[in-house]
Amino acid sequence: MSMNRRTFSHQLATALGALAVSPRASRLYAAASRSDVPRINGDRLNLHLRELAEFGKNPQGGVSRVGYTDADKQGREYAMRCMREAGLDVRIDMAGNIIGRVAGSDPRLKPILFGSHIDSVPEGGNYDGTLGSLSAIESIQTMRERKIVTKHPLEVVIWQFEEGGLIGSRGAIGELAEKDLSLVNWSGKTIKDGIAFIGGNPERLNEAKRSQGDFAAYLELHIEQGGTLEQRSLDVGIVQGIVGVYRWEVTIEGFANHAGTTAMKDRHDALLSAARFIDMVNRTVTAVPGRQVGTVGKIQISPNTPNVIPGKATLSLELRDLDSAKVTSIFETIRREAEGIANANGTTIRIEPISANAPAMTDSRVRRAVGETAQALGLKSVELPSGAGHDAQSMSKLAPMGMIFVPSVGGISHSPKEYTAPQDCVRGGDMLLNTILRLDQMDWSRPAST
Repeated sequence: MSMNRRTFSHQLATALGALAVSPRASRLYAAASRSDVPRINGDRLNLHLRELAEFGKNPQGGVSRVGYTDADKQGREYAMRCMREAGLDVRIDMAGNIIGRVAGSDPRLKPILFGSHIDSVPEGGNYDGTLGSLSAIESIQTMRERKIVTKHPLEVVIWQFEEGGLIGSRGAIGELAEKDLSLVNWSGKTIKDGIAFIGGNPERLNEAKRSQGDFAAYLELHIEQGGTLEQRSLDVGIVQGIVGVYRWEVTIEGFANHAGTTAMKDRHDALLSAARFIDMVNRTVTAVPGRQVGTVGKIQISPNTPNVIPGKATLSLELRDLDSAKVTSIFETIRREAEGIANANGTTIRIEPISANAPAMTDSRVRRAVGETAQALGLKSVELPSGAGHDAQSMSKLAPMGMIFVPSVGGISHSPKEYTAPQDCVRGGDMLLNTILRLDQMDWSRPAST
């Protein structure tokens, strides 16, 4: 990091010289008379982060701004106030998403959409989603103050209830079913009632639906929620894609019997098979090179009492990776190994699919723009996958999509201890602003190169 600062001036001058002759460069970069690229107001961004953290603040130092709670509604009102102060025309769509728009100079062009969310998990942190949302607002305010007018219209979006399963962005792509609306969430409200509570209209969700071609590109800034950037002393993550998430329910059946009178050789212990299954999953996943992960995060046993051999165990199995073929291969190995465990212990193991969310790859043009922006700002970057889900997953179905990561201290997220240093928040805001300006100069009518 210190090396970056020492060499910053030289790197920036070199980058600006190259950008000045690029036909795709923003007028801000191309202006030879300018000595710097535009920067956000970092003090204002960090102030807004602190102010938003007051809504749903918990004693542990984080926030419990859960979707559809009073704290969520108050936080949304604060965010809309910031959006109006930045010069955005603000509305709430029928799915409850907050959308702010500013016109571009060319009315023929489709808008560029960018933003994130501000809801949290219970006892969550102050940066997940909020950094991307407030940086998007700050980018617009910086442009306004510097009298920057983009060719494309710009739309800032704050997706509602991301932590509840990408509810807002799924509403925007028409994937909220009636069964989803009836689910009761942490707030105690159904999704349907929650949408109405925050200003949407669940009876008119079709009016919130966006279609392919409605906007030119989508970009989201987010904290990494992992430790790669911090461990490698890097400033920026260029997201390759959002991993696919595949879940199964594993049911293991043995025979419940007296714990004192049943000899060890005569037991059909479902929990013993479960323990061997969990260990096998870990061995199988780690035996394959790559970033894939596998988790058994839930287990229930019956009859769950000290003096009875467990007769049944129900487990979860989750696999994640950018390559769906790799997930399939790993699962097949797990399935074969499970049969061996069952046979050896006189139990049965049944594995049934629950859900499958395919990987969402980022667009090569957006990745290139993020990388070029990092170079122009003198920041060290790396390409990496996102192991967590984001609203960008939904948007990838409609438009070229990309994401920018900044470091999470200790790789901690969904916790009051979640922390991204103020200077990294500012770097993220600078990255978002300047990448949007770069995307504005690109020809989105041409397909992405492979």
